[in-house]
Amino acid sequence: MHRERVLSWTKAERLGLADFLDDLEGADWETPSLCTGWTVHDVVAHLTLSTRTTLSGMVKGMVRARGDWERMEFDAARHRAADFGPAELIAQFRETAGSTRRAPLSAPLDPLVDVLVHGQDIARPLGRVRPTPQEQTIAALEHVLASPFYGARKRLRGVRLVATDANWSRGGGQDEARGPAGDLLLLATGRAAALTGVSGPGAERLGRVL
Repeated sequence: MHRERVLSWTKAERLGLADFLDDLEGADWETPSLCTGWTVHDVVAHLTLSTRTTLSGMVKGMVRARGDWERMEFDAARHRAADFGPAELIAQFRETAGSTRRAPLSAPLDPLVDVLVHGQDIARPLGRVRPTPQEQTIAALEHVLASPFYGARKRLRGVRLVATDANWSRGGGQDEARGPAGDLLLLATGRAAALTGVSGPGAERLGRVL
């Protein structure tokens, strides 16, 4: 995947999400997101960190979290959410939309996955629709399935994903999970909420483990 193309996609998605966030009202920011224990405010704070996290900062965070990656990410997001209000975070997110910086150890496609998935983490609990572009979503989905970071291989063992809005399928399992690529991306990253848009024996199987 051409690096400049991925950067262009990521910038466009970040700016689009920033515009989406502009329309949120005060109470929306305290709504629980699809990330367990995280509010919408926390998720937006987390998104602003992807272009600001340094290696030394990450190491210190891991030490404080006693090696727990998820705890480190949660703590960093909560601290930033406490320091900055919604308008400030939106401005920060928009300001670095085109930045080439990314979190230490992350791959070029990770920031795109981040904004696509977290955009749904925010929108869906609010009952709002945020469309996911097909080509970008498929690229993100391919990356998630190939990367050991997301745990998709273990999560999707025995399941074959089949997109209903694109000519795409992956997985050697016999149990098919059929649905829009955006829902499949959420399933691959562990979001059980996406099961409402997916059907088939693979979806039933995933419903028992997510």
